Amino acid sequence: MSFDGKAKWRLAILTVLMYSLAGSVCDGWQAAKKEVTDPEQRLAWHQQHLQMQESSKWKGLTWRHIGPMSMSGRVTDIAKPLQQPHTFYVATASGGIWKTENEGTTWQPLFDDAPSASVGAIAVDPQNPDTVWVGMGESNIFRSSMAGTGVYRSDDAGKTWQHLGLADTHHIARIVVHPTDRNTVYVATGGHEYTENEERGVYRTKDGGKTWKKVLFESSMAGATDLAMDPHDPNTLFAVMWHRIRRPWSDPVPGDGGGIYRSRDGGETWDRLTSGLPLREKSGRTGISMTPDQKGCVYALIDNHESARAARQGELDAYGRQREDVIKGAEVYRSDDYGVSWKLVSGNERRMVGLFSTYGWVFAQIRVDPNDAETIYVMGVPMLKSTDGGKSFNPVSFADLHGDHHAMWIDPHNSNYIINGNDGGINISYDAGSTWKNIENLPVVQFYNVEIDDAEPFNVYGSIQDNNSWMGPSSHRPGRSRAWEWKPCPGGEASYMAVDPNDQNTFYSESFYGAINRTNMATGETVSIKPSSPDDDPLRGQWLAPFILSPHNSQVVYHGMNRVFRSMNRGDDWECISPDLTAFDPARQGNISFATITTLSESPLKFGVLYVGTDDGRVHVTRDGGLSWSEIVNGLPRGKWVSRVAASKFQPGTVYLAQNGKMDNDFQAWLWKSDDYGATWTDISANIPGGPLNVVYEDPDKAGVLYVGTDLGVYCSEDNGGKWEVLGGGLPLTFVHDLKIHAKSRTMVIATHGRGMFKLDVKSVVGSGKPSAGENGESDSSR
Repeated sequence: MSFDGKAKWRLAILTVLMYSLAGSVCDGWQAAKKEVTDPEQRLAWHQQHLQMQESSKWKGLTWRHIGPMSMSGRVTDIAKPLQQPHTFYVATASGGIWKTENEGTTWQPLFDDAPSASVGAIAVDPQNPDTVWVGMGESNIFRSSMAGTGVYRSDDAGKTWQHLGLADTHHIARIVVHPTDRNTVYVATGGHEYTENEERGVYRTKDGGKTWKKVLFESSMAGATDLAMDPHDPNTLFAVMWHRIRRPWSDPVPGDGGGIYRSRDGGETWDRLTSGLPLREKSGRTGISMTPDQKGCVYALIDNHESARAARQGELDAYGRQREDVIKGAEVYRSDDYGVSWKLVSGNERRMVGLFSTYGWVFAQIRVDPNDAETIYVMGVPMLKSTDGGKSFNPVSFADLHGDHHAMWIDPHNSNYIINGNDGGINISYDAGSTWKNIENLPVVQFYNVEIDDAEPFNVYGSIQDNNSWMGPSSHRPGRSRAWEWKPCPGGEASYMAVDPNDQNTFYSESFYGAINRTNMATGETVSIKPSSPDDDPLRGQWLAPFILSPHNSQVVYHGMNRVFRSMNRGDDWECISPDLTAFDPARQGNISFATITTLSESPLKFGVLYVGTDDGRVHVTRDGGLSWSEIVNGLPRGKWVSRVAASKFQPGTVYLAQNGKMDNDFQAWLWKSDDYGATWTDISANIPGGPLNVVYEDPDKAGVLYVGTDLGVYCSEDNGGKWEVLGGGLPLTFVHDLKIHAKSRTMVIATHGRGMFKLDVKSVVGSGKPSAGENGESDSSR
C-alpha cells in the first residue's frame, strides 16, 4: 500500500483516536497499530528516487567525497573467483559491493544505485567467474544494521544486476552455489531485525533464482545464520537456525527455536542435531564450517548462554554495566561423523573466554583450513587460530589488523593465502596469518554524525562505528591529498561533537551512553563532565546521547539522557531541568539503554525554548528554561524513534521533526512541521520516496529551505516541505545520517553511514550565486 501525505495524516489521526479509546494517549505504543512497509513498496520508492535524481533541478551540482581514505569500515563477506588470481569481491555492512582486480590496490564500486547499500552475503559461481550472487542486508544485528531487499545476480562480473526476489528477508547471512549445477543455489536468511515475519530460514532455487522454495523454517522469530555444503557431497548441507530478533531495549538473546540442522538430500528434508551440543534455548548465534581435508568433519562456533558462574558485585560488562550471570560464551564443537555426535573441543581454553564478551550476536564466524582439518580460525574480538583441532588457541594479531572480525576466505589450493574482513576493512595474509597486509583504501567508513569548525579550510569531525572519532580538512581529496590529513580526535565510536564557536580550542565529545567530555584541543587536556543523577534513579543514556551548545551563549551546554541537564559553565556544574521525559516502562528495559532522549534543539530566537525527542516516541517542549514542560505529540504517530528535532531560526514557534520507524518495520518518510510550538503538526513529507528519515536541517540563510537525509540520499525543499528535489548528483545511494552547512562558504557536508563524508556547494540553492569555478562545482573557500 502506498501512503501519500494525506493518507499518513489520516493514519496519524486514527492512531491518536485509538490511543484515546484505549486510555493510553500519554503512555504508549503498546496499543498502537504498527505501520508495516511492504517490500514491494520499498522497491517502488527506490525507483522513484532514481527518477527524481535524474530529473532534479540540482543534478548539475556534484557531490565530492572528502574521505577518509586512511581507514575503512565493516566487511561482511568475501568472494573470490579462483580463475582470476588478483580479483575478489567484498560485501560491506552499509557501503555496498566492491570489486578489486589488483588485490586491493584499487577498488571499483558495483551496484551503486541498489535499493539498499547494506550487503550480507556474496558468492561467485564456481563454474563461471562472471556470475556473482549477492544477498542484501547484513546478517550482523547491530543497532545500525540496515535492511536489504533480497537476492540479486550479475552475469557480467558486476556490471549489471537482476533482482531475483526474497525482498522481505531483509538480512541474508550466506549464499552457497552448487559446484556443478549453477542453477541450484541455497540462501540463509535472517528475517526482520525487530519484528516477526515468515520470510526466514533457508531457501533453495533450482532454476537460477526464477523461483524459490523455503526448505527450512522454524518460526517467525528464528532466522538462518549460517550454511555450509559438504565439499565431498553437495547434497549434504548443514544449516544453523537462531532466535534472531532484537528489541529496542535489548540486544538479541537466545529463545525458542534454533539449532544445527543437517540435510542429506539437497535440502528436501532436515534433521536437527543435538547429541553433545548445548541446550537449544541457551544457544545464541552459531557459525559452521567444513573442510575437504577430512570427510565428515564439521566445526561449530556457538555463543553458549548457559551460566558459567555468578557475576561478582561491581563486575562490569564491556559497556560499564553490572554483569548478570557470566555466560560460557564462545565455544567450539566438533563432529567427525557428519554431525551425528558432537564434542566440545575448546573446553575452558583461556583465550576463548571473552572472545564474544556480551556481543556474540555479531560474530560467531568460523573457518576450517581446507587442507588441514586441525587448523581453524574463530572470529570475534580478536581473531584466534588453533592448529590442534580447537584444544588451544593463539591470537591472530599484527600491526593495523583490526580487532573485530566478520569474514574470511581461505584459498583452497594454498592455505597460506587468506583474505580477512573486519570492522576496519580488508587484510591479506600470505603466510597463514602470521603477517598481514592492511588494505585501508576501501571507502566504506560508517559515520554517525558530522560537526564543523571555522578554520580555513574548515575541518569536519565525526564518530565512526567501531573506529572511534576522526577529523579531517574539508579540502581533502582522496587519492591526491595525504591520507594522514585525516586523524583521530577526541570521542568514542558513538559520540556527538561540538566546537565552541567562540573558542575553537574547546571541543566537546563523548563515549557511548552519554559519557560527555570537554577537551582543550591546544593542550590535549580532557576532563569528564558527565552529569550525575539528582536522586537515586540511575540515568539512562542513548548509544549516541545528544548534547548541544546554546546558540545564545556557547558556555551553556544541554545534555540529554532520560532527563535534560543544563550547565551554565561549560559542563563544570549541571542542573537537572526536566523530569523523565520518556515513556519509561520497566517491562521494556533490557541489556541496553532504552527510554532515552535522542535529540535536542534550542530555539535560536529565544533562550530557554527547548525541544526534546526520545527513542520511544515522546516529544516535549519547554518555553521557560525547564521550569515547565509540555508533551507535544498530538497528530504524530506514536512510538516512532524521534531522529531529529530542529527549532527554526526564522520564526518563533516553528519547529521541524523527523521520525524513524525502522524498529516497527516501517520505512515511510515521517516528517513534520509545527508553527505553534508543537501544539499541532503538519505533514511535510510530500513526495519524499520513503525513509527512514535520519535528519532534518533548516538552511541557515533562507527561510523555507529545508534539507533531509534519508537511507536513500539527500533531499531539498524550497517551500517548507511542499515539494522535494533530490539534491546534487554523483552521490551513491547511501545512508545519510547527518548533515550541516558551513555558513561562510555555503558548503554542505554529509556524514554517511557506509561511504564516508561528502561535500557540496549549495550557494545556488538559495540564489546567492552559482557554484565557484572549482572542480565539480565546489566552492573555492572549501577546497
